[in-house]
Amino acid sequence: MNVDSPKYTVLLTAPYMIPFLDRFIPVLESYGLKVIVPDVEERMEEADLLKYAGQFDGAICGDDRYTARVIEACAPRLKVISKWGTGIDSLDTSACSRYGIKIGRTQNAFTTPVSDTVLGYLLAFSRRQPWMDAAMKRGEWKKIPGKTLSESTLGIIGVGNIGKAVTRKAKAFGMRVLGTDIVEIDHVFVTETEIEMTSLENLLAETDFISINCDLNPTSHHLINAKTLSQMKKSAILINTARGPIVDERTLIAALEAGQLGGAALDVFEFEPLPKDSPLKKMDNVMLAPHNSNSSPAAWERVHWNTIKNLLDGLGIDSSQLLERR
Repeated sequence: MNVDSPKYTVLLTAPYMIPFLDRFIPVLESYGLKVIVPDVEERMEEADLLKYAGQFDGAICGDDRYTARVIEACAPRLKVISKWGTGIDSLDTSACSRYGIKIGRTQNAFTTPVSDTVLGYLLAFSRRQPWMDAAMKRGEWKKIPGKTLSESTLGIIGVGNIGKAVTRKAKAFGMRVLGTDIVEIDHVFVTETEIEMTSLENLLAETDFISINCDLNPTSHHLINAKTLSQMKKSAILINTARGPIVDERTLIAALEAGQLGGAALDVFEFEPLPKDSPLKKMDNVMLAPHNSNSSPAAWERVHWNTIKNLLDGLGIDSSQLLERR
């Protein structure tokens, strides 16, 4: 489909697609789309998006802050927001509904890489490889005590697609797994994996590792706070590969500094990129990553093209030939 005069304009701000514009812009242009690509470091904040209000009909975004104010300013021209990935907590969905703006996303986009990441952290803290490696490179021959995963109990907060995958992988290592969720979990899965569904309070008190795998929503914002941190074992390790604001970072730092917690593995943060002066960067019992647990060429490729498809569908453009043109 070659169009001489673009019918629609698209704002493309998804940071995982921007490095490959030479692949995607020709495809979008062949569907009659003009593409605007701003400079993006991690995400577009409200003020950044407001600069483009009224200039685009569709958006391909990452974790950009499409607040009610942005949605109102972009309407009525904006017809669809196609999210690269699964989580849409950065979009004001009520405002989108109010103004008739469609939302597209890729369900179950990163279950495999994120669940692998959680297992990687479990193994790292259990077997202590990062710490032994660092000691060896300092010239120390130091045997740091470890343990097997089968000697530990894992607590999973949010037993959705990723939580289920983590459960199955942890069970393969012989772990006891406790789970908690605000919705009832399929009894077939519970029977198959022997996960023990329980209350959040009981999960925090009994587990050696706590993996956050729930969505960010009003019920989960700062779910991990001073109160819930105080309910954990002093030796417990907190793992967050979900969304930063689920954890009250200030109280987590205080708990770690006070020796109230055994350690943490964090792929996501309340403010991203993580500030250069964050105390977390100086803590030996903390592992950090730059919001990268979704890293997987196969998963990214699927999400790239599904995101474009969702955009085209939202603009009312026939996307049936898209996959053939990849």
